[in-house]
Amino acid sequence: MKKLQGVLILIAIAAAIIIKILFGIFTLLIDNIIPLSILLGSAIILYLLYLLYVNTYFNSEKFGVIKAGITNHIENCNELNHYIEELKGSYLNITTYNYGRGEMLDKSRYNFRRKEWKRNKGSTQVYQCSASICKNANNQPMKYLCKYFSINKNEDSLSNFEKVLNDFTSVEQGKKLISNERKSILTEISTEIPYLIKRFNSEKLIQKLGFETIDISDTYFPSFTFQYVSPGGNSSSQCVIRLDIENLNHLIKYLNDEIKWKKSIAAQRALMTSNLRNEIKERDNYQCCSCNNGLDKEPNLLLEIDHIIPLSKGGKTTYDNLQTLCWKCNRTKGAKILIENEI
Repeated sequence: MKKLQGVLILIAIAAAIIIKILFGIFTLLIDNIIPLSILLGSAIILYLLYLLYVNTYFNSEKFGVIKAGITNHIENCNELNHYIEELKGSYLNITTYNYGRGEMLDKSRYNFRRKEWKRNKGSTQVYQCSASICKNANNQPMKYLCKYFSINKNEDSLSNFEKVLNDFTSVEQGKKLISNERKSILTEISTEIPYLIKRFNSEKLIQKLGFETIDISDTYFPSFTFQYVSPGGNSSSQCVIRLDIENLNHLIKYLNDEIKWKKSIAAQRALMTSNLRNEIKERDNYQCCSCNNGLDKEPNLLLEIDHIIPLSKGGKTTYDNLQTLCWKCNRTKGAKILIENEI
């Protein structure tokens, strides 16, 4: 009985202490509610005034003068950005045969989950295979990519992938160059932009100047998947082959090694690899062979490798038939060839 009384006394003391603390906190809040309201109201007013300041600045004549002074540079950046997006769609006709769609239903008494069946969705870029094929594809990716995704080992396929590599390389280089050019432009006008705008509204500044969004992701690289799903549908494994710059170089070399060339053609032909691109640019002193613009005049200029006689007109990938062009001249030449082909 005495022990119970002792426990009750301790509980009562603890409850009294807690009540006193809570009462103190409540009193403190009551005493400070008016100052807190004033502080909160002041913060809201300051924020609204700052928004008004930002809006006023971007609509001011001073900002308009800054924007007008770099309009040509911004338009050039945006035009290059559009060109890069066009190159991302370089033609890649690699698919497996589409056999139609079906649905796997579990009619067993035990109602297994078979979770991997649900993930097993049909796609022309996914090849459903055995475990051994999936493992072998991981060990010899280019060989199995060609075999199971119907890539013909001939000169047409090789030329097609060389063009894709050429375009994708320009995309990757172009993304870096356009980002560098934008930074350079922003640095030049930095002293004319108020600190608060640069510090807290940098993204809005870029937008208001007229720069378009640059997609720096590499999701445009196509991926091809070998997928094994166990008979029970409870486990699976995958081998994903992503045709990025490195793998495109490997694929081009593999196709070249597999093609049975005629001696006369084999002696003339070179492989349009990343190394060859760099060699041609160095040979041409990193200058456009059409307009003579180069990296010495425009450090962030995108240079591309062009076939003087286009492949579509019987041209070959040889040193003598390759030249360095800036992206604008290359784009103009490509448009003329399209018009000639239509005529």
